[in-house]
Amino acid sequence: MFPYPERYRVAAPPIITGTMVVWALLSRLIFGAASQFSLYPLLALFPLVIFIHLVLIWDARSMGRLDQSFYALVHCSLAFVVWTFCIMHVNGRGFS
Repeated sequence: MFPYPERYRVAAPPIITGTMVVWALLSRLIFGAASQFSLYPLLALFPLVIFIHLVLIWDARSMGRLDQSFYALVHCSLAFVVWTFCIMHVNGRGFS
C-alpha cells in the first residue's frame, strides 16, 4: 500500500509527539484550562510512544537493535520533556 512502510513505522513516535503538541495547543483553545477531556489523551500518548519504541526495538527491520535502542533513548528523553510541558500547558497553572 505505502511505498516505504518501514519509514512510517520508524517515524510513528515523533509523529505522536507532534500530535501531543498540536493537541495541547488546540484543546487549550477549545476546552479552556484544566479540562479533563484535554488531559486524558495526553496521559495516554507518552506510554504509547514508549510502547511503539519497544515494538521497534523488538522487531528491528531497518536498523539494528542497538540503533533502535539509541533512537528510543534519545526520543523518549525529549518526548518526556515535551509531554510534561504539554500537560503544564493544558492545566493552565503548571502542575498545581
